[in-house]
Amino acid sequence: MAGNSEPLSPRAKLAVTAGKAAAAVSRAAGRGSGSVIGGKVALRLDPDLLRRLAQHLDVILVSATNGKTTTTRLIAEALRAAGPVVSNALGANMPAGITSALAGGSDARYGVIEVDEKYLAGVARDTEPKAIALLNLSRDQLDRAAETRMLAEKWREGLAGTKAVVIANADDPLIVWAASSSTNVVWVAAGQEWKDDAWSCPSCGGVLQRPGDDWVCADCGFRRPVPTWALNGDYVLDPHGSAWPIHLQLPGRANKANAATSAAVAAAFGVPPQVALERMYQVQAVAGRYDVVTFEERQLRLLLAKNPAGWLETFSLIDPPPTPVILSVNARGADGTDTSWLWDVDYTRLAGHPICVIGDRKLDLAVRLEVAGLDFRVCENLDEAVRIAPPGRIETIANYTAFQDLRRRVGN
Repeated sequence: MAGNSEPLSPRAKLAVTAGKAAAAVSRAAGRGSGSVIGGKVALRLDPDLLRRLAQHLDVILVSATNGKTTTTRLIAEALRAAGPVVSNALGANMPAGITSALAGGSDARYGVIEVDEKYLAGVARDTEPKAIALLNLSRDQLDRAAETRMLAEKWREGLAGTKAVVIANADDPLIVWAASSSTNVVWVAAGQEWKDDAWSCPSCGGVLQRPGDDWVCADCGFRRPVPTWALNGDYVLDPHGSAWPIHLQLPGRANKANAATSAAVAAAFGVPPQVALERMYQVQAVAGRYDVVTFEERQLRLLLAKNPAGWLETFSLIDPPPTPVILSVNARGADGTDTSWLWDVDYTRLAGHPICVIGDRKLDLAVRLEVAGLDFRVCENLDEAVRIAPPGRIETIANYTAFQDLRRRVGN
């Protein structure tokens, strides 16, 4: 449990009040939740506010390329069995958004915080977390984020000597390299379907050998650690060898992996796996992801896929052909303006699906699908795509800002 904190100074109280006011103005103007602008205003008035707001909390940080928003939500639900939780549930995961979220948690015991990969070390320094969950690293937003090996190295340097317990994915070599500088690591066998960013050894640059589920560098001996928690089909195996069933309303193997990591985090705070996993069942959707909505008298399932690893996981959970699919891709600042990642996605897995393409970069995506040999239609907007889609529920897959555009259009 976090120690007693000093009361907020008059300056900090003013910063919190001003931030909430700015957020309210932003919401009233229809510019979103206001969490980012509210946090920016508050930090401008008190640059040390994040540390002040976190000092009474047991803080848990969650970072990854994919799955951090969902895992943050699952951990928050599990820890509510032990006390009140404050969390940046809507995914505003840079310091301003995190500050804005914590400003509403004066009565909370736990702070469960999703953190953008680039800001993990800095947020950890400010919040002194009790636990840090590291899920995966893969290519994403290459025009603004570091190459994955460089990012893993920054994590490794930034987390060296941390007092937090680090709950880390033993199956991702980049995560293992990043976490290995920490003195207290709980390894979770959460799996790694996307391996194209982890064929070279992050320690020496040699080629990793991957016999079965194991991995090892023949040159320097860097290898997969022995996990104490594991995802095994529909069960989580705890350190005692007990198998706990996973019952989720969220689809796909990736979310079972998120649940396994979340159970390990909850156990570090005394919440038993059975209790944690039962609470996770309550989560039906996460910031609109996986929601099924009605639009123009059709059912659409909203799915987010931001990068090659995310698209691969999403393809594994959509309904089989001839289910219609709408794909939407933008390349705005929050997405990364470089769309070269489209060529790393195996779109041939959509063969047999009627496909419609929309979004700011629909023509980039159309060229990629053309090369993949798929049949598709380019549409001006969601309305047209829904109008021409064959009968049945439509799987709608979009990257970050395209997903937000879809949510606004369908009123979600």
